[in-house]
Amino acid sequence: MGGACSRKQNDQDNEDFSQKEFSRRYYKSGSTKWMGTSFSRPALDFHREKGKCPSLLDLCILKISEDIANYNTFSMLPRDISQQIFNELVYSRHVTDVSLEAFRDCALQDLYLGEYPGVNDYWMDVISSQGTSLLSLDLSGSDVTDHGLIYLRDCKNLQNLNLNCCDQISDHGLEYIRGLSNLTSLSFRRNNAISAQGMRAFSGLVNLVKLDLERCPGIHGGLARLKGLKKLESLNIKWCNCITDADMKPLSGLTNLKGLEISRSKVTDFGITFLKGLEKLSLLNLEGCLVTAACLYSLAELPSLLYLNLSRCNLSDDGCDMLSRLGNLKVLNLGFNDITDACLIHLQGLTKLESLNLDSCRIGDDGLANIAGLRQLKCLELSDTDVGSNGLHHLSGLLHLEIINLSFTLVTDSGLRKLCGLSSLKSLNLDAHQITDTGLAALTNMTWLTNLDLFGARITDSGTNYLRNFKNLRFARNMWWRTD
Repeated sequence: MGGACSRKQNDQDNEDFSQKEFSRRYYKSGSTKWMGTSFSRPALDFHREKGKCPSLLDLCILKISEDIANYNTFSMLPRDISQQIFNELVYSRHVTDVSLEAFRDCALQDLYLGEYPGVNDYWMDVISSQGTSLLSLDLSGSDVTDHGLIYLRDCKNLQNLNLNCCDQISDHGLEYIRGLSNLTSLSFRRNNAISAQGMRAFSGLVNLVKLDLERCPGIHGGLARLKGLKKLESLNIKWCNCITDADMKPLSGLTNLKGLEISRSKVTDFGITFLKGLEKLSLLNLEGCLVTAACLYSLAELPSLLYLNLSRCNLSDDGCDMLSRLGNLKVLNLGFNDITDACLIHLQGLTKLESLNLDSCRIGDDGLANIAGLRQLKCLELSDTDVGSNGLHHLSGLLHLEIINLSFTLVTDSGLRKLCGLSSLKSLNLDAHQITDTGLAALTNMTWLTNLDLFGARITDSGTNYLRNFKNLRFARNMWWRTD
């Protein structure tokens, strides 16, 4: 049961590409595997390591923040000082309707208020008083409405605007950002009210480089409004199940597009044909789309493609020979497809691959022979396959391998010694019931490991003593011995 639970967790992480533990509405970007498009609050300088003396400026800022009720305005301070005071108040959750007023006309450049409690239209008056100095604004998860966006007309130099999970903003509100022509990054994740008609406001955002409309279910037909955005490099429309092949045609003219995420949409092989002219496209996420191996004929004409996610599509061995033409790929995800060892033959020439995901595919020991020559591999996902101990010797030459997942495979204790020569290996997942104390003992010379997952393994109290040999271990998980 422990293994199954851990697997459920991993599946959800892969589907959402999200970081963990977020509140009711705010769904941050930041996938470790696929590029995010939102910006996040910068790290604060003055929360230093224990024992390190803070600077006099840091101490002053902390003191002012503690006594914020004694100050009416910071408009006379240098902008960088006011900015640091504001950042500290946000960090310590001390910004209120009253304390916010002290920052009126301070010419702040960055206001990161994502998921901050109490942000509403009343705050927008003070926010807009920063005028042309304001460059970045994050209001994610706030109660700002369409009316509140009127205030942004005074912030003509705004470059980054994040309105994720603002469920009181609709098409009407989009009209008020039409004039923000200096915007380079715009994010509207999880908005049910935006429609194709409202997206006409985007047509004037000619400097837009990144646009994030993830989980916006009403935008079918609206991508035609993006035709004039010639500088657009990144478009995220994941989990928009309204998106069809017809929505792909307008994208064919976005020749600067480098990253496109359309996972969990209704796009088929035909829709992918419209992408053939995007010669700069380097990242393409098609997870869960209705494509088959036939889409590889179109993808083979994308010379810059480096990152490709075809997980949970309808791929089979038939037609996978076109994989051999994707010679520049660095990251390839084929997980949860009906492919076998026969498909892996066509990976032999992908010598630039650094990450390969074969999770839950019907592959075994013989198939691993076809990836033995991929000497640049750093990450290999083999979870839930028929790979066993005999196949592990094919991995012995992958000296750059840093991460390998062998959970729910047929690998036994006897095969683990074949991994001992992988001196670059940092992370090893052995979530499998057949792994015991004997297998753990076989790994004890791999002192360079930093992460070891033994969640479903049958490790006893005695076996855990072997963990002392892993001097660099930062994370170790083993639950079976606690419950057995």
